[in-house]
Amino acid sequence: MALLDDITAHIQGNTLTQMSRQLGADEQSTAQAISMALPMLIGGLANEAQTPDGAQSLNRALEEDHDGSLLDNVSALFGPATTGAADVPVPRALNGAGILEHVLGRKREPVQQGIGRATGLNSQQIGRLLMMLAPLVMAYLGRRKKESGLGPAEIGNELQAERQEVERRAPGLGGVLGQIFGGGAGEDRPGIADDLARMAPNVLGRMFGR
Repeated sequence: MALLDDITAHIQGNTLTQMSRQLGADEQSTAQAISMALPMLIGGLANEAQTPDGAQSLNRALEEDHDGSLLDNVSALFGPATTGAADVPVPRALNGAGILEHVLGRKREPVQQGIGRATGLNSQQIGRLLMMLAPLVMAYLGRRKKESGLGPAEIGNELQAERQEVERRAPGLGGVLGQIFGGGAGEDRPGIADDLARMAPNVLGRMFGR
């Protein structure tokens, strides 16, 4: 699962410290929240790339806005453009809110609540964390596309493989991802937050273990 492993390796040391300071949280709680948030982002992207139109849209976003250069300047994630400050233009490569609108949509709030219940952080802190992580995930995916020459179908296949590995590492999480991203009348049901909180023991501490 190179994508999530690579991202997790990058979010260590000073980057984790800076993220924690942005959230006003300790590093352990931030790391736990990251271990739950990243599978949600991967699951959402995999869901988006399941259809030809979704895969084309994601491919276009990677080509135009997410070339991976953010990975050489991760500190840009902690500037005013990502804090929601008024009158600050947000470059698309850093527009976590815009990415989350596509990836999570109306499911963002219950996802934030569920991760918050599992980690002790509040929904606002989780929202800030997701806004930092979303551009980072897109940057890694964009760099992989650029280096390997991936097209829309290949990007979709890679994301599906990542999601399957998530489910292998945390048995039962696949059902929760299916409930969140499977569509249908229950996609916004309040139980999403409860399900995520219940899954926490299966995710925290083992998601990124070899």
